[in-house]
Amino acid sequence: MTADLKPIRNEADYDAALEEVGRLWGAKSGTPDGDRLDVLATLIDAYEAKHHPIDPPDPVEAIRFRMEQQGLTRKDLEPMIGPRNRVADVLNRKRGLSIDMIRQLHDGLGISAEVLIRPSRMDKVT
Repeated sequence: MTADLKPIRNEADYDAALEEVGRLWGAKSGTPDGDRLDVLATLIDAYEAKHHPIDPPDPVEAIRFRMEQQGLTRKDLEPMIGPRNRVADVLNRKRGLSIDMIRQLHDGLGISAEVLIRPSRMDKVT
């Protein structure tokens, strides 16, 4: 049997846990190996959330991604953002999103308001 489970406290523990997950991958749920895999995945998730957090996407990138996913054009965004020039300004990062635009995009495209309310990358630079 492998070593007892312990908290992941540093990168060496993290690497060892990832290696063991690779070894256990595909273990049946409800078996000792499957249970160990579940516990390791939980420990890894907690460690990554604290030490390797992933920032939510940039709002403009999220809009572009959703447009690509749904085959939308800039014209399709006009009911949510406004006239063509305003859509262009938002997508070119020359104008930020208003609260009304955020609501419309959230409702119309299903993009999280938490993502849309963040400053775009261009806003962070200036």
